[in-house]
Amino acid sequence: MNTRTFAIASVASLGLALAACDGPQEEAMEDAAEQQEAQLDAQAEAMEDAGASEEAVEAMEDKADAVEDAGEEAADEMDGM
Repeated sequence: MNTRTFAIASVASLGLALAACDGPQEEAMEDAAEQQEAQLDAQAEAMEDAGASEEAVEAMEDKADAVEDAGEEAADEMDGM
């Protein structure tokens, strides 16, 4: 298992542990954010495989992380309502 796969698996398992504490709407929002992140990560990997620059790949990975973070923050804010 490479480092990236391990990191994704770790985040996913942490997300599952945290999801147990969330309400159904919050969990759905977090799941949607994680799906968007996974899609963007797949695009980054495809870009890397196609020979895109390291900067472009990293920018896509940063975008994936930002999408997930924003989704989780929105879900957390909803939990506080």
